[in-house]
Formats: sequence, C-alpha cells, structure tokens
Amino acid sequence: MDKTFNPHAIEQALYKAWEDKGYFKPLGTKESHPNNDPYCILLPPPNVTGSLHMGHAFQHTIMDALIRYRRMKGDNTLWQCGTDHAGIATQMVVERQLNADGKNRHDLGREAFVDKIWEWKEQSGGTITSQMRRMGTSTDWSREAFTMDPNLSEAVQEVFVQLHEEGLIYRGKRLVNWDPVLHTAVSDLEVLNEEENGHMWHMRYPLEDGSDALVVATTRPETMLGDTAVAVHPEDERYKQFIGKKIKLPLTDRLIPIVADDYVDMEFGTGCVKITPAHDFNDYELGKRHDLPMINVFTHDAKMNHEAPEAYRGLDRFDARAKIVEDLEAQGSLVKVDEHKLKVPRGDRTGAVIEPYLTNQWYVAVESLAKPAIEAVESGEIRFVPENWNKTYYQWMYNIQDWCISRQLWWGHRIPAWFDEQENVYVGRNEAEVREKHGLGDDVVLRQDEDVLDTWFSSALWPFATMGWPENTPELETFVPSSVLVTGFDIIFFWVARMIMMTKKFTGKIPFKDIYITGLIRDEQGNKMSKSKGNVLDPIDLIDGIDLESLVAKRTSGMMQPKAAAKIEKRTREQFKDGIASYGTDALRFTFAAMASTSRDINFDLGRVEGYRNFCNKLWNASRFVLMNTEEFDTGKDGGELELSLADKWIWARFQQTLQAFETALEDYRFDLAAQAVYEFTWNQFCDWYLELSKPVLNNDASTDAQKRGTRHTLVNVLESLLRLLHPIMPFITEEIWQRVAPMAGINSDSIMTQGFPAAEAAVDEQVVSDIEWLKTFIVGIRNIRGEMDISPNKPLSVLLKNADDEDKRRLDMTREFLSKMAKLEDIQHLAADDKGPASATALVGEMEVMIPMAGLIDKEAELARINKALEKINKDFARTDGKLKNENFVSKAPAAVIDKEKAKLADYQLQIDKLMEQKQTIESL
Repeated sequence: MDKTFNPHAIEQALYKAWEDKGYFKPLGTKESHPNNDPYCILLPPPNVTGSLHMGHAFQHTIMDALIRYRRMKGDNTLWQCGTDHAGIATQMVVERQLNADGKNRHDLGREAFVDKIWEWKEQSGGTITSQMRRMGTSTDWSREAFTMDPNLSEAVQEVFVQLHEEGLIYRGKRLVNWDPVLHTAVSDLEVLNEEENGHMWHMRYPLEDGSDALVVATTRPETMLGDTAVAVHPEDERYKQFIGKKIKLPLTDRLIPIVADDYVDMEFGTGCVKITPAHDFNDYELGKRHDLPMINVFTHDAKMNHEAPEAYRGLDRFDARAKIVEDLEAQGSLVKVDEHKLKVPRGDRTGAVIEPYLTNQWYVAVESLAKPAIEAVESGEIRFVPENWNKTYYQWMYNIQDWCISRQLWWGHRIPAWFDEQENVYVGRNEAEVREKHGLGDDVVLRQDEDVLDTWFSSALWPFATMGWPENTPELETFVPSSVLVTGFDIIFFWVARMIMMTKKFTGKIPFKDIYITGLIRDEQGNKMSKSKGNVLDPIDLIDGIDLESLVAKRTSGMMQPKAAAKIEKRTREQFKDGIASYGTDALRFTFAAMASTSRDINFDLGRVEGYRNFCNKLWNASRFVLMNTEEFDTGKDGGELELSLADKWIWARFQQTLQAFETALEDYRFDLAAQAVYEFTWNQFCDWYLELSKPVLNNDASTDAQKRGTRHTLVNVLESLLRLLHPIMPFITEEIWQRVAPMAGINSDSIMTQGFPAAEAAVDEQVVSDIEWLKTFIVGIRNIRGEMDISPNKPLSVLLKNADDEDKRRLDMTREFLSKMAKLEDIQHLAADDKGPASATALVGEMEVMIPMAGLIDKEAELARINKALEKINKDFARTDGKLKNENFVSKAPAAVIDKEKAKLADYQLQIDKLMEQKQTIESL
C-alpha cells in the first residue's frame, strides 16, 4: 500500500470497475429469487438541467448507504434512478440559448424547438448523472429512466385517459398562478412569497345614489378595474344598512353590489373589502358563493385588456397602476396612501410577480384519490420517519384542492386531447382513437391541445411507470411497493402525496413503505445556501478541491449587481484564504452520515469534513500496519492452531457490539448513530488500543507460534470485517484496502461489493470486555501521571497497588505482560491496606489505588516553577477573554457565532487552570 491515502488515485477507476461488472443491478425478480427479500429505493429524479448540490449529495449518501447495506445483506436490491424532464427549467435553458443568437422559440416553431431541446438533452443533460457517479452512488444505471422516455410517456398518457374516462380529469376556467414572462400557469411550489416594501392605497367608492361612500384599501390598485363587488361582514353595524345596495366603481361606468360575507374581518382596515374574483384567490371563492361575474382585466403578459376602460388598455399592469392612482387622485377618490410591507409572489424561474389569472386549464378531481392515500398513512401501511411529518401530510390531504395539471409550454407531455372547430373536446391516446371512438370523419378538422402536463403529473407515476406499467411486468410485481423514499419535507405535498394517490389508484399498492424526511443542508451559521448569498458549496469542489480564484469566479459568475458580487468576493476571500482543500468522496459521505439525525437541518461545517478525512488517513495507516505484520506471515488462513490473547477476544467482542449498534441505528434511520458507533470503534478501539495491544504478542520472542498466528489472524479478520461494516458509508477506501486484506483472510474475490455484511454472533463475552476496560483504565492512569509530572514515556516505572481485591489480582495476572510493555512498568508490588507507602502520584482503577513513588523521578522545585509559569500565562489569557465578554460594546456588536467562540475559549482556559492547580497541589504534597 502507498504510504499515504490519495482518494483521487482510486475513486473513479474503482467506480468504473463496479459499473462495468454490473454490481449495481438487482439479483432478478421475485420469481427468479424467491428467497431474497426485495429491497428497492426510488431516486427522486433530479432535473435533467441540474447539477449536483449539497442537498442531492446528502440524500444520495443516505440512499446509497441503505442500498449497499441491503445488497450486502443478501437482499434483491434495486436503486431505480433517472431524471426529470423539468418542463419550465429545461425550456428556459434552451430559450436562453436561442435568445443569445437573437432568436426565440416562435422563430423555430414548436416541432423544431422540441427537437432542439432533445438535442440539448443528449449533449448536456448528463451532468448530474456523472456527478452522482463521483459520489459513489450505486444505482442501476442500466435501468436509468427519463420522464419523457417512450414507455414513461405511454404511462402518462394512459393515466390521463383513464382518469378522464372516470370523470376525474376535467377542463375548467379557474384561477391559477400565472407567470406573465413564461406565459404559463405554475404550481405553488414554483412561487416564492417574500416580504417586500409596498403601499396600501385607500379609495372611496360612492353609493349609486351619491348619498354616501365606502372606503376600501388595496395593495394592487390596477385590479380595481376588475372589481365586481364590495364585501362587508354581515354583523358589522357600520355597514348593515348598505348590504344589497350598489356602488359606482370609480374610473368605470359600472355599478357593483355590496355583499355580506363572513370572510371579511371587521377589525382589519375599514371593514370593507373590494372583491376581484378574477385576480385574487380568496375573492374567487367569495365570488363563487355570491355568483359574481368574473372579469379578467389582464392579457397573458399582464397588460390591461379590452375589459379595462379604453384609457388603460395595452398598458403594463404597473404602468396602469401609476395612471389609475393619478386618475383617482384627480377625481378626489384617493383617500390616502400608507407605507405597507406585504408578501409578494414571484416566479422562482423569472422573478416576475405572479398574477392570479382566470384561464381554461385541465384539473384532476382529487377527493376520491385522496381518501385511500390518507388511510394508507393512518393505518401504518406507510410510515413517516420521523412520525411528526404525518401531521403535515394530513393537514394538506384533509384540505386538498383539485390539481391544475396543464401548463402553457412546448416541452413536456402534450395533453392527449383534441378540439374540433366548435371547441368540443375529445380525449384519447391518439387522434385515430379519438376519431374512431367519437365517429369523426376525415372531414372534421381536429387540433391537439397546445398545453403540456405539469411536470409533477409524470413524477407522480414514478414508482410504477419506471417498473413497466401499464404492462404487468415482473419488476412491477417485485419492486412495488419500494422500501423507503428519502426526500425533503418541501415536496411532501407536491410529489409524495401525489405518488401515494396515483400508485394506489393504478396498482392497488402503496408506492413505498417508509418515507424518511431529511433536513436541509445550511451553511456553518445556519443560513440557507443560495447563489445570492454567495454561500453555496459544491460537493464536487469538496471532493476534488478548488483554488481561491476559481472559487471566487464560481460564486460571483452571472451576478448582475457589482456591489453584491464584490461583497460575496470579499466574504469568500476571508473565509477561504487558500481555497477549499481536497477531501475525497469518502470523507464527504461520512460527514453527511455523521450529521444525519432525524430530519433536523444541518449546519455544514468544513471542519467536520477535515476531521473525517483524518479518519480516512487513520484507517489507511492502521491497514498498512496490519499488512506489514501479516502479508509475509502465517495468518492461519490455511489452518494451524490459533491461540487468541485476551486482547484478541476483546476486539472481536467490541466489534460485535459495534456491529449490533450500527445495524440497529441503520434500521431506525439514525445514520448519525451508525457513523458514531463505527467511528468510535475504528479510531479508539481498533487503531488506538488493539493495534498497540497486538505488539506485546507479535514482538515477544516468548510468544508461541499459535499465539502469534492467533493475533495475526485477528488483525486481518477484524480489519476485513470492519471494512465490510464501513463499506456502505465509505465505499472507495474500503474497497481499495479490502482488495489487499482479503487474500490474507483467505478470501478469493475481486471486490468487496460481492461480499456479505458481517454477521452478528449470538452473544458477546462481557467478561473479556470488562477485563480489557480494567487494563485500559490502568494504562491511562499511568500515562496521565507521566504527562502531569512531565515524566518521560520511555522511563521504566515501579508501581505500588493498594486496595486490590481478588478480581483486580486475577486481572493483573492476565494482563501483566500488556502492562509491562504498554505502561513501561519494571515492577508491580502490593501494599498492605494500612501501609501509606512513600510519597506518590496516584491513579484510581475502581477502588484500587495505583501509586507511582516520586522519589528520584522529578525535581519538585523545577516542576512547581514550570506550573506557575504556565498558570501565569493562562490566567492572562483568561482575564483578557473574560474582559471582552464583559464589554457591553463588544457583546452588542459581535455576531452570535463570535461570542460563542469567545465563551468556548473562556471555558477551555478555566479547564486548563483547574488542571494545573490540581497538578500543583499534588506536587506540593509530595
């Protein structure tokens, strides 16, 4: 093995070998492998336009750890992968390319534009899948799906037709979120509602007879031209006499009614609310209750249309707003204008203000689909992890609204509906089927609906469409339901719930048994990672490393505001003076696992990644030690007597405890506890203790061949088992080391990927564990005294034992050789209970006192002088930090993270002072 671990020298070559050899594929079907339990995970399909971000890398690590673990356990394991066609995102990418050439999609026409997108997809759509390979994701690439593939498109079409035939898909004119730049309806998920500074305009609406007027307030004066009523609360004494009367709508020649509705809040504003059913979701519902007309005053690009008075037609909505306010003021109808903070809905792709817009769209009637989906969770058939996410699911499902599934785009699954010249609509799998089904001859002109389906519609079919539905395939029988869905809380409504509804409807099965909800990956201070904040980390940069200049360029590219770019550049240069170091994939994966606890958000700390890179190095160096002591020696792989030392038995017992803890944690989706268990065993037990405990056997000429063979056998086989235990989280380093270690363990195989997971033994020898813990406490006590008294670790010591009971004496007899070598002891003697013995430094091992006589070992005066000097320095540091924290000016201005850091320093200084004072008292007592 190389002296140092270099992940870049091994990772991509190992991955290619795994993929080429088909190690990621399932064993087969339920029929071909009836004795292997199926285990399946569905990869949430990332956008084909996307690149791997920290959230992907985190969730993919979780999924891959589960898949590799179950594969090694012998399950028939499938990780179904693929990408989403991402209607809006993909269309925008290609449109921008056309715009750069001075063209738009209309210049090409629909068919040529869609061809252009397919061309882009073939050339550039594989970025994220190549990045997934860098993360070590062991998905079955031979089954990689794309939501626009012919077989998946057939499934989409079939679902649409069947739901329409059952009356569960219909076309209607309703209010939707409208993006005036993209000219399409968008889902709630694609709308960002952020607080902005705005205004509240108060306007006077006169009664029909001019006897009085009502004052209404709005943040969107331009919509008043579409008002069809003013609403008041039926119990509001101020306005009861006006209910049923009419008022004049300013700037128009229309009269609109005053209606009473419980929706109105008497305490808010004037208690009068202008009602614009075609441009506000709440007003829309109120309008339906009162059978109000719905007047749409906007065009599809948010300009005023023919329904508006002539003076405003053709104006952009914000230009119209300014003119309307000006005209209201001129006629005396503007009462006042207040500064006002409000939530402004903006499209996540375009940044344009989203307009509630009345238009014809296709809808799914979801009430009947929702009931079995709710029951599946209520009955426990589907389990949320953590369970508290049930409430979020129920809250939405109990109040579910019909689902708008049409989008005014060119890229996507075109809706299988045709119109004749009279606008009659016909639904079918193709035009020929429509003509045959409805008896339409060739003389009847038909045109297909221009709209495409919402991307979430095809994504909702992912669990069964990827398995071959509508055909009754072996994969459908074997891998539906899948075992667990790993996803974020933000798409429980938009994807998870809809998959449950659709899968129950079309297969009669649940789509998955468990839903593991992960937290978000945030930056070190807990802020959401975003391009605008300049705090985004790229997982590939953490794997490969990136220099400072490249990182700055990456974080500021495409930023339109020079001030914002300069601010991000400054922060980046301060935070990453030398760029980002190369950590390798295994260190990054272990970091994600170690931080994955019950859907809590993760404040990502590069210090943790560095720590786990050190962990990789620790494992590498330990493996080199094992190989140096076993490769040219007898390890018992070909037989021969094995005599195991107490330490050999102990490390096997501790491994079994670790194995049990790891598996229990993984079954509970506590990846943090699994990582913690294997880290503690590897670093503290195997590397720090067992390797040292093996030396007294291997380096002792008095050891028999059977004893040496037993220890070498243990070294090799514990390491080999440990590598298999670690493999699900750290696949690359474990494979590289395992290929060297396996022959020493008598294993003839070319990959750890083909090996089983370590098997748990029935019982752990607790006595052996207890005996070695006693030994470790003894050794640590001696080492602590050496450190505190500044005694050389190489100086042999004599030890006196006091209050040793029979159990202590038994253990002493068993471990004397270990103590002699590891604690560097030349003599161990017992003192009588009433014998105080000479002046000594003392450590406790249970009730037994371990005493080291100090005579001749230290210069008392010199040691006290050393401690006093150290105390003087640390007391100054303590006083300086304490003063800073008591300075109100500092505390009021410093960020919380800086204050916390100073508090931690103060606590550390206090610990050092306490320890030095304890040492001083000990030496003074000698």
